[in-house]
Amino acid sequence: MDPTSEQMIHHLRRANEVAKRAVQFGHHPFGCILVAPDNETVLMEQGNVDTVNHAESTLVRTACTNFSSEYLWGCTLYTTFEPCVMCTGTIYWANIGHVVFGATEKRLLELTGNNEKNPTLDIPCRYVFEHGQKNVKVYGPFHELEEELIEPHKHFWK
Repeated sequence: MDPTSEQMIHHLRRANEVAKRAVQFGHHPFGCILVAPDNETVLMEQGNVDTVNHAESTLVRTACTNFSSEYLWGCTLYTTFEPCVMCTGTIYWANIGHVVFGATEKRLLELTGNNEKNPTLDIPCRYVFEHGQKNVKVYGPFHELEEELIEPHKHFWK
């Protein structure tokens, strides 16, 4: 069952709270959560750790060790920004069936510019998923939430 737009907005806001918490620990302002197939129960949440342990890839590796691939196929990963190529691949291989992101990788590049802390790869997650054999459903961006989602980034990348 697909999440409703209200559920998506609610969960993206929670992921943004995780992103804000990551900044308090000195990490990049990215956050994500994993929601159960009921589209309500938050199973896990994760902020960014470092340039290799992104919020999404870190959460997904942990989820993969705690839940079956069959169960994960019904789950939804919510993330503040579009997953990068590394995270998209991790999501794909873990068998998570739904991804919801708030703002695009292109928008992130506009915020970060040419910053050594985030050398953005501008490759849309849909492009990566389209080259696989699984029909991962992707929702986003959510323009109505963009200002909220970029707020933690405004001062971080300066």
